[in-house]
Amino acid sequence: MSQLKIVTWNVNGLRAIMKKGFQKSLAELKPDILCLQETKAQSEEVKTITDLLKDYKHSYVNSSKERKGYSGTAIISKTEPINVIYDMGISKHDQEGRVITAEYENFYLVTVYVPNSGRGLPRLPYRQGWDVDFGKFLRNLDKKKPVIACGDFNVAHTAEDLANPKSNYNKTAGYTQEEIDGFTNLLGEEFVDSFRHLYPEKIAYSYWSYMFNARANNKGWRIDYFLVSDRIKTGIKETDMFKDLEGSDHCPVSLEIEI
Repeated sequence: MSQLKIVTWNVNGLRAIMKKGFQKSLAELKPDILCLQETKAQSEEVKTITDLLKDYKHSYVNSSKERKGYSGTAIISKTEPINVIYDMGISKHDQEGRVITAEYENFYLVTVYVPNSGRGLPRLPYRQGWDVDFGKFLRNLDKKKPVIACGDFNVAHTAEDLANPKSNYNKTAGYTQEEIDGFTNLLGEEFVDSFRHLYPEKIAYSYWSYMFNARANNKGWRIDYFLVSDRIKTGIKETDMFKDLEGSDHCPVSLEIEI
């Protein structure tokens, strides 16, 4: 077994964050593997940028097929994975570059950018279907070897995971009962939320709106997670959120795990 540090970060545009101290932040975080969401760039553009990250020789990119500059995920690793899988193999979910799976010797690593239900919740029914299908996808992987799934899940799971639960409940994307239930079902008996596993009552956020000075006032949401197969939860050593590392409306989140 070895101890591994993984960082997930919704960068809200990789080209934009490169101009805001991204490489300096990465040097401070020192992850073995970096998972990105909302790269908002095509694969060749992301590759050009990741090639600048000298310590990370292996990069894997999934970009939106239909809308350029939208969505997108990446895995950037010091160690070469055994295999890499893009998307879920479900056509209606595979057009926006939202999932990458890297297989390592002892585990699967999945980075995901879960669809947002949208202002006014027009995409909520689609989101509910996504949650079911993504849960099946993770469980199929988990039958073969343990899974670490990380990224922007676009849901605050409990009232402790957002600053204003009452005013947002069933009104705002990311805190409807349907999305909460979807996340609960995603965890099931097979997966744990690594942060809540270590810190059942701690308040910490990973996302703040750019409006109303939300970050300075810490009026945020915890919507970026590391889910870990239940059978390897004893290996979780630490998980943290780095509010002071800016450049995006999300902050990086880390997991240290022995596996």
